[in-house]
Formats: sequence, C-alpha cells, structure tokens
Amino acid sequence: MTTTPSPCRSACWTWIARLALALLILPVQAYVASQELTAENPNRVKAAFLRNFAHYVTWPSSAFPNGLGPWRVCIVGRDPFGDMLENTFKGRTEQGHPFEIYRADTLHKLPGCHIVFVALDNPVARRAVLGELKGKPILTVGDAPEFLREGGVIRFQVEDRVRMSINLDQARAVSLAVQTRMLEVSHEILENGVIRKVR
Repeated sequence: MTTTPSPCRSACWTWIARLALALLILPVQAYVASQELTAENPNRVKAAFLRNFAHYVTWPSSAFPNGLGPWRVCIVGRDPFGDMLENTFKGRTEQGHPFEIYRADTLHKLPGCHIVFVALDNPVARRAVLGELKGKPILTVGDAPEFLREGGVIRFQVEDRVRMSINLDQARAVSLAVQTRMLEVSHEILENGVIRKVR
C-alpha cells in the first residue's frame, strides 16, 4: 500500500535540506534562501553545490599554474542545467579565480577542467569517462546510483531531501582534500573500499 508522507515529515525533510545546504554554502546564503530546496528545482540545488565545491575542496597547487587561471566547470553529456549554471556562477570568484563553464558531449572536446559533472546515462560511457579522469586532480560529480563505485568523487541525490555522498578514496588518490564540513553533511562516504552512512 502506498503511503503519503505527512505534512510534518515533509516539513522536517525540507528543514534538513535547508540546514545541510546552508552549512555547505555559506558564501551564497542569500542566493540559497531565495530558492526552493526540494525536488521542484533539483538542478538549481546541484548548480549551487557545484559553485561551492571550489570553496570546500582543496586542489593541488598544480591545478593553477603560476597561481593564475579560472576555475573550469565542465559538463560532459546531456546538460541538465540550461542557464542555471551561468546564473549561479555569474560575477563570482573563489580564491581570486573567476569561473568558466564548458559543455561537450564527449570528454576530449573539453579543456582541462577542475570540476566535471558527468551527465551520461549510459553506464559504459560513464565508466569510460571516469576511468579516463581517474588519475587526474579533477572533482568528478554525478547523480548515477553507482557513481561512487564507478570511481566518481561526489554523488548527488536531490529528491525530497538533499543527499551528497563522497568517495574519499578517489579524492585522496588525486590529491583533492575535502573539508570536514562537507563530510559532516554527507549522506555516505566511501573510505578504504567501504561505503558507510553518515546521516
């Protein structure tokens, strides 16, 4: 029998989603406060998270030769965001670096990226892209159920709540340091080959 979540339960999950996002996205609280943080706008939530990974993840110094250059945020595959990314990143900088957004249907058409959102439904194609990026200091993000097991670093789930899972093994393997605050608001963490639930 199908049950309908009670208004109280729905309100609680909305509050939890707001709290998790506020903890993670302190630099853009004003933006977040104006958005609906439920399943009605999942890609808007993801866009906000993508922008702030540059704040809560540390890349090796080699990511910015001579300390120069922009953050390159790339989408490979179908673009689920439309102009949401441009609106989210417009006029913003992080650690003195502006943001540039690139989109392509294949990886080889993209420039060197710092963050890659893997928007490929085909698991074979997705694993091929993740395999090619596996040894590089690139933050891979996606929403496929097996994304962490396939070698991705961060998986999104935006349904009635916001869930973020982190592959700490892969992050460490490519010299990406994930701040404790991100780990604390994560749903699951893959570490030493084992996925453990945090929240």
